[in-house]
Amino acid sequence: MVTNKALSALSLALLLVVSACSRQQSDWEKTRAANTTDAYELFLKKYPSGEFTAQAQARVKELYEEHDWQKARDADTQEAYQSFLKQYPEGKWAEEARIRVENFTLAQAPSNATPAAADTAKSAGNTPSGASAATPATAKKPSAPATAPPPSAAKPAAKSGSYGVQLGAFKSGADAANGRWAHLNREYPKVLAGLSPTVSPLKSTSGTLYRLQVTGLTEKHASSICKSLKTKSQGCILLHPTHH
Repeated sequence: MVTNKALSALSLALLLVVSACSRQQSDWEKTRAANTTDAYELFLKKYPSGEFTAQAQARVKELYEEHDWQKARDADTQEAYQSFLKQYPEGKWAEEARIRVENFTLAQAPSNATPAAADTAKSAGNTPSGASAATPATAKKPSAPATAPPPSAAKPAAKSGSYGVQLGAFKSGADAANGRWAHLNREYPKVLAGLSPTVSPLKSTSGTLYRLQVTGLTEKHASSICKSLKTKSQGCILLHPTHH
């Protein structure tokens, strides 16, 4: 009699366990189908230490990160990407966020090439007083009739093919830049067809920045590349002749 009662109690306990597992399985399938943070958080409240708890926690984190990444992309500002990195320094889109922050930093850096060229031109025009006396003497020497300077003497400052694009900037090394190119070339082969990238290191007090660039482009081609990539939410900076 006692044995029968024990067996009945054991059977009932097993039945309750199976029923609970079946109910949790059913709730988990419904939660996955809904695939929202609210659904997963509700599931976690109901099953804080269940069979699918770890999966639910991981998915909640992913969904929040996806939401915050979309917000950063919609804002598309350096501050938005920096804020995202503070919250998800090792997240799925952390490297992409770092690339975009560095691109913004580079784009905002002033270029000193043009002023330097202007200073050089001014210096060439202002000869020292000590040399001015020699100039007339040289001019008095017999010489051939004056002729117009050859066409090559007046070159345009920005000739065709002197533009470029920058597709990323990396502190981790040239391999990261090459890896970025492989990814972009695989995702957007038509946009980058026929192009050859270069990795240009830029040294600073904070270390070396490895810039992924494509140079030797016309202004129209470079602008078209950046326009196409930006519509796909990819970072791209137009490089003028004085920037590279």
